[in-house]
Amino acid sequence: MSGELSCCSNLYSYSRRPTGEVMVGQVGIGGDNPIRVQSMITCDTMDTAQSIQQTLDLVAVGCEVVRITAPTVKDAANLEHIVRGLRQQGCPVPIVADIHFKPDAAMEAAKWVEKVRVNPGNYADSKKFKIIAYTDSQYAAELERIRERFTPLVLFCKEHGRAIRIGTNHGSLSDRIMNRYGDTPLGMVESALEFARIARDLGFHDFIFSMKASNPKVMIAAYRLLVARLDAEGADWNYPLHLGVTEAGDGEDGRIKSAIGIGSLLADGIGDTIRVSLTEDSVHEIPVARALVELVRGTQALASLTSPALTKPCPPFDPFSYQRRESLTIECDGVKLGGEELVRVVVRQATREKIAHKLDRMGDYQPEIVYENSGVQEVDPRDDAEIAALNAGSRDQLVTIKEGLDLPVIAAFRLLASRLDPRHPILLKDVASSSENPQSDFLPALLNASTTIGSLLCDGIGDAVLVQGEPAPGQSLRLAYNVLQAAGTRIFKTDYVACPSCGRTLFNLQSTTARIKAATAHLKGVKIAIMGCIVNGPGEMADADFGYVGGAPGKINLYVGKTAVKFNIPEAEAVERLQDLIREHGKWVDAPATPALAEVVG
Repeated sequence: MSGELSCCSNLYSYSRRPTGEVMVGQVGIGGDNPIRVQSMITCDTMDTAQSIQQTLDLVAVGCEVVRITAPTVKDAANLEHIVRGLRQQGCPVPIVADIHFKPDAAMEAAKWVEKVRVNPGNYADSKKFKIIAYTDSQYAAELERIRERFTPLVLFCKEHGRAIRIGTNHGSLSDRIMNRYGDTPLGMVESALEFARIARDLGFHDFIFSMKASNPKVMIAAYRLLVARLDAEGADWNYPLHLGVTEAGDGEDGRIKSAIGIGSLLADGIGDTIRVSLTEDSVHEIPVARALVELVRGTQALASLTSPALTKPCPPFDPFSYQRRESLTIECDGVKLGGEELVRVVVRQATREKIAHKLDRMGDYQPEIVYENSGVQEVDPRDDAEIAALNAGSRDQLVTIKEGLDLPVIAAFRLLASRLDPRHPILLKDVASSSENPQSDFLPALLNASTTIGSLLCDGIGDAVLVQGEPAPGQSLRLAYNVLQAAGTRIFKTDYVACPSCGRTLFNLQSTTARIKAATAHLKGVKIAIMGCIVNGPGEMADADFGYVGGAPGKINLYVGKTAVKFNIPEAEAVERLQDLIREHGKWVDAPATPALAEVVG
């Protein structure tokens, strides 16, 4: 596929993808506009006063577009009062109605808001997990049924100047798509294109795409494939894109996972508006999103590759599907890396010395290789002589970019991977030079390391990682391991998929997530999904071991994979019942007496 389609103009030099402009109220998306920051309120849509206040709180911290769920026609009708209250207070922020399952709710919401988000997976379908071998005529009949359901909304939005987001979710693809394309990035893209073709046939172009998933690798591949498909369709398919990693979770892990997905695409020039979805109060999402946008501006300011011979070498990876770069296994500082070995964590000698007194309490979370003892070869990937010498040499060795290199780090490592003989393993760095400022802010360091190293890991590049942009030794070590975990490269602790709260949520996500983590955080390698409602639950839990899902007010359904096995459990008992379910399936171990990683290296 990579030989036929291209996901960006140049994988080695930043250039923002050109798009048309879509106006959402007074806010322009795409075109020459800056990357916009969005979020979503978390309260009940029928609570008009609280909905207005949460929207104002988001705007106060820099949110430019606010989304509100409208699960029923009644909720959609109340958007009139929310929007009126905001305008009376002088707040012009565009409001987006979030629609799942209810075309009638979408039609009502479109009367009052500037944009309607529809999910192609459930706008005209209810997921039944049926296995059906559709013939071409049956599939065409299904598309015609969708056209009948979607056309009224498109015509209304066209007449009244509303925008639409065609928002595909990996977790809620329709049975029709699942049966023909599978639970894949291709299925996500085709799901969105079906709706886009209907809109275009009706002469409507004020729409935006999104391709959200909880797995950053899936999300990145889906957006890249979408961009390639849009380019192949023609120049007038240059619609803007909204980026997001859904169900990213909370705290450091949620920020890392979001940065891997969103940041890597922004670094490739893909994306016109973003939302960082955290299982926290939504005002906390905005500083993270704005910092990611600033990070991209910094990438733009760096020197790009200028040698004509090196501007567009063959890509060292398939942008549309993950495969780890091949290399040979070697030994560095007494540790094997490369080939099929785990991606290793490297530290500087000074870092190891600062945490040496803690090593006996750090369990699995050890600095595995000391940089100065590794024999790593530093090169400038633009230097023909250096690369030729490495490739001609008989020794297989660890290679990285030179300190202080004046290139964007992602581009530098991609270039290195494209020119280096595949037998040589590669050590990834988050920055080209170590940070010496002990007062530096942790959030930019976290987002940069996640974007840079996480992006390259999702490209399949990297056999070891070194975080050197964070000066605190404990935090830099923890960050390295957490990036590996969030990228799905090396699972060493419990993994959580947790959605942000919204008006559909049937329990307090923040407190529930905290209780579940307190009970299960020691289960190394177990993946647990925590979902406030059923909208994306079964699909986003497809690769989770266990799921905790709101089924009704005060009632919880428990899942094994994407299959519900326990129903209507009282919320007060649900965490304990989840533990019992984990025991039933042989995944439970008792918590160790040793301190957790955060206590040791925090």
